[in-house]
Amino acid sequence: MARATIDGVTVAYEVVGDQGRPWVLTPGGRYGKDDPGIRPLAEALAAAGNRVVIWDRPNCGESDVCFRGPSESQMQADHLVGLLRHLDLGPAVVVGGSGGARVSLLAVAREPAVASGLAVLWISGGVFGLMNLASIYCAPSLRAAVVGGMEAVADHADWAESIRRNPANRERILEQDRAEFLRTMERWMACYYPRDDEAVPGLRDEEAARIPVPTLVFRSGESDWWHPRATSEAVARLIPRSRLVEPPWPDTEWIDAAHRRARGEQQGPFERWPLLAPQLLEWADDVLP
Repeated sequence: MARATIDGVTVAYEVVGDQGRPWVLTPGGRYGKDDPGIRPLAEALAAAGNRVVIWDRPNCGESDVCFRGPSESQMQADHLVGLLRHLDLGPAVVVGGSGGARVSLLAVAREPAVASGLAVLWISGGVFGLMNLASIYCAPSLRAAVVGGMEAVADHADWAESIRRNPANRERILEQDRAEFLRTMERWMACYYPRDDEAVPGLRDEEAARIPVPTLVFRSGESDWWHPRATSEAVARLIPRSRLVEPPWPDTEWIDAAHRRARGEQQGPFERWPLLAPQLLEWADDVLP
């Protein structure tokens, strides 16, 4: 594992493959590069002659925690741009799913020069989907800080994995000014408030419409209220050079995967991502330089 310091924040990453077109993969949630499915997808892309970056966003895996920026997603997008520049691997094919789709879209919209192409799936949206994100990402830490201060935040289960993988993160959390941390959590929560001019939270539709690179959008399942089909279709309409395609799994994949995990038949939400490799490679060979 390698590390890079981006804007004072240490980011953990690996590069799979040693030559060819550069790619970067970003999962969702607060999952990191070691979650099942991420590395196998990188290896499948690398086997076709590509270099693939897998990384832990700030607040994920072995990277530092960071509580700056207008939203957590924008903060992570800025670090994605910084990492690609640090590695001198741009322009890269930027791939992300769920929260990683949001981070990828924000990164390419603000800094299109780092991307040769963009591919996204499981794009969060809709009232239920966005309010659910606010309640998962921000509300527990805000509540802990209100009731027990920053020590309660550091002890909260939401940060256990980040502290286990990077023990210095506990002290980074404890060093936060409580009042400023509360303001940050409220600001980050507000970003998920549904807006008519934002199909993707934090990304104005007019900004999405200016994304200049070829974009592959995997259509979300009709059954998926976390990543609504309407949101994926709206993103495909907004981005001028987009291609909307069906994913390599059934409409009910998101719900089916949750049931498989409950039965112990699947380890994480991204375990079947390697199935995306053939479509990603075919599209890249077709439309990218």
